[in-house]
Amino acid sequence: MPKANKAEKAAKAKQLRKAPLTTPSSLGDNARRDISAELNTLLSDVFALYLKTKNFHWHMSGPHFRDYHLLLDEQSDEIYATTDPIAERVRKLGGTTLRSIGDIARHQRLSDNDADFVTPADMLAELREDNARVAEYMRKTHDLCDEYNDVATASLLENWIDEAERRVWFLFETGRAV
Repeated sequence: MPKANKAEKAAKAKQLRKAPLTTPSSLGDNARRDISAELNTLLSDVFALYLKTKNFHWHMSGPHFRDYHLLLDEQSDEIYATTDPIAERVRKLGGTTLRSIGDIARHQRLSDNDADFVTPADMLAELREDNARVAEYMRKTHDLCDEYNDVATASLLENWIDEAERRVWFLFETGRAV
């Protein structure tokens, strides 16, 4: 390949890397910016909740091991299933989304749990509270979507709020002392 063609291809590739990723949308720039930012923060929390749920799933012990282990596996799958739709919604709005574990850590509001041992009751209680927080964060994001008339994002959030509330309910009932 002649040098001129290589140089042209390199210049074209460099230009493409600098091209904006802005997807066309009827929402205004402020809406796209604000909702994308809020969704990225929510996505960070969802990833943190997913990993904490898996952590507790992997480290569960005690007489109810099987039931709790399976419950947390089911819940972690449900939580993980929201990650791609959240990120894709950001892209549909013309935003860019999370790029790394470090990016998640910079944005997440939920606390990690790196303890060597957590009792099953404490695991269930902590996950119950974290899922309740995520539902509240989703409601606040929904309010922002309402301000900008972003019905598509609001509609997605409504289903995810219901799923989070179901997880809270299951964790509450499972962790109740009779």
